[in-house]
Amino acid sequence: MEIFWFVVLMVMLGIYVILDGYDFGAGIVHLFFAKTEEEKKAVTNAIGPFWDANEVWLIASGGVLFFAFPTLYASAFSGFYLPLMLVLWLLIFRAVGLELRGQVHHSMWEAIWDKAFGIASLLLALFFGAALGNVVRGVNLGMVKNGVSTQEAHYFFLPLWNPTFDPLAEQQGIIDWFTLLLGLVAVVTLTIHGANWVILKTSTTLNQRLKKVIFKLNFVLLALVVTSACLWHYVKPFPLNNLQTHYWLWIFPVIGAIGLIGLFRIKTFKKDSTGFLLSSMFIFGSFATTIASMFPNLLPSTNGVNPSLTVQNVAAHEYGLSVGLYWFIIAAILVVIYFIIQFRVFKGKMDDVGYGEH
Repeated sequence: MEIFWFVVLMVMLGIYVILDGYDFGAGIVHLFFAKTEEEKKAVTNAIGPFWDANEVWLIASGGVLFFAFPTLYASAFSGFYLPLMLVLWLLIFRAVGLELRGQVHHSMWEAIWDKAFGIASLLLALFFGAALGNVVRGVNLGMVKNGVSTQEAHYFFLPLWNPTFDPLAEQQGIIDWFTLLLGLVAVVTLTIHGANWVILKTSTTLNQRLKKVIFKLNFVLLALVVTSACLWHYVKPFPLNNLQTHYWLWIFPVIGAIGLIGLFRIKTFKKDSTGFLLSSMFIFGSFATTIASMFPNLLPSTNGVNPSLTVQNVAAHEYGLSVGLYWFIIAAILVVIYFIIQFRVFKGKMDDVGYGEH
């Protein structure tokens, strides 16, 4: 049962990254590329009816993590306490920026909340990418010093950074050169993804400019992906052992590669949905490749004293996992119905929605 719940959790997180990822990307587009009031409204109209529903996937993923893998939940939420608090405040400011901008029609008021929305979106993309980098790199479980575990085997705590900025240091930080690199990958990826969503859901003059931006950013993304893949081997030697053992897992990097390479033809696409499909493929393929390469580890240990947290050693009792399956089926049916209704109601272009105008 723990394998089933692992797959469920990863699928939910993947859906969250794709759906709320275009929200973050749209916020970055709003911050850097939307120049006129018409273009800014186009961006907020594109995500207005969707962003709060998309964030539910993050809450639901946290619930599944708490239910199915309580030891991992306790370990991660204590060890990553500082960045989690920052993410919480950034989510608040991003939502407040969307909701309050249209309450007062004054240039200074609108500029303040525009910046809050855009900067929070940018930092959220950066922090979520860095969070993935921390999981890939691993943490010092048990707070080992000089070969001696000073805490319980599953406990750790990380400051925002360490003085050396080195991912291989014994006393690590949330931010080092490796996690920051993956944060930059996330920022560029979600900017492209958000731009594709704006193109899909609006028909403004911004769209042609965004296609040029996507084309240029795709070169940056390709360089960052190649660099991060090479440095991954330095931080974690032989990271792709699982893919070499189970050849069918190569379908995930192939999907990601198709998405990335296909985006270089963004200027020639006749359907606005093609770009969004390709950026979704890249996100899915990259995320799935990372998870597949780490399995069965959920949070690797960087020391040789305490074992990594795996799917097997952090799972809840078999009986609880079995009972939860019935409730999950009911919840999944309700969620599918909800999203079918939502996308039918808000299908097509969103230029005339007028989100945030009162």
